[in-house]
Amino acid sequence: MTTVSSPRLLLRYREEIKPQLLEHYKYANPMQVPGLDKVVVNIGMGEALTSANSLDRAAEDISSITGQKPVITRAKKSIANFRLREGSPIGLFVTLRGNMMYEFVDRLVSAALPSIRDFRGLDPDAFDGRGNYSIGIREQLIFPEIEFDRIDRVRGLQVTIVTTAKTDDEGRRLLELCGMPFVKN
Repeated sequence: MTTVSSPRLLLRYREEIKPQLLEHYKYANPMQVPGLDKVVVNIGMGEALTSANSLDRAAEDISSITGQKPVITRAKKSIANFRLREGSPIGLFVTLRGNMMYEFVDRLVSAALPSIRDFRGLDPDAFDGRGNYSIGIREQLIFPEIEFDRIDRVRGLQVTIVTTAKTDDEGRRLLELCGMPFVKN
């Protein structure tokens, strides 16, 4: 029987980050300490309306980045100006939880974000008011899992990190301790 080891970021959260947050915010109960809940990786694709092959290529990209099969997002309404019909495929998303989530955030912070050219840091104010953070990534090439020779075109994606934090301040502190490279004010 093989034992599955816990992700590096999860171990760091349990041993270092959680005690620091408990001490910093003076929580009465350790269960109040914020943590990562889920990560949603989303690609919106307007070109899926004209090119069916692009949806398959984007699905390959997102599944190699996350290790999970994406779900197809479909249009809820018909909009004539955009030549959009209700039920047409318009994007892909993957929701990561548990060990896969911690592995993804670790790779994002340690490998993908530092490989962006002229990267100065992430906006510390891109929180939603409830401790959740969204990052817009302009090209999927920053992830080491993507082979440069196999891509048909550069696609952007959105990564939303959902936390159990109640406020933006708690969420920002949690992500800082996880290694998220925010711009210093």
